[in-house]
Amino acid sequence: MQGNLPPEAQEKLEELQDLQEKAQQVAAQKQQAETQLQESETALDALDDIEGDTTMYRKVGELLVETDYDEANEDLEEKVESLELRVETLEKQEERVQEQFEELQTELQNMLAGGGAGGPGGMGPGAGGA
Repeated sequence: MQGNLPPEAQEKLEELQDLQEKAQQVAAQKQQAETQLQESETALDALDDIEGDTTMYRKVGELLVETDYDEANEDLEEKVESLELRVETLEKQEERVQEQFEELQTELQNMLAGGGAGGPGGMGPGAGGA
């Protein structure tokens, strides 16, 4: 069916497909960041139940390295803040992509329904009269 579309409509359709892929990528990144945020918040909450002089270890690559309470707490708080910002940024990006998708979808529908008439700067081929 795509072969029968006017070139402008074909271009819009390809843009829509690109935006759909981008939306899926952003959603996957956001899901990953939300999961990391939830894990970090859970670890920070668990840290509240641990006494300050307890021996603790943190994973560094394939190793467990001894750390102290204050350092672990500070690192987790910084990670939570960073992940909160990342999730917020990805949510805004997701909204922008969705808005662009909806605008392109509307343009494509108008183009297909009205032969391009009514679009901004549109020079409809049938404007000369019959």
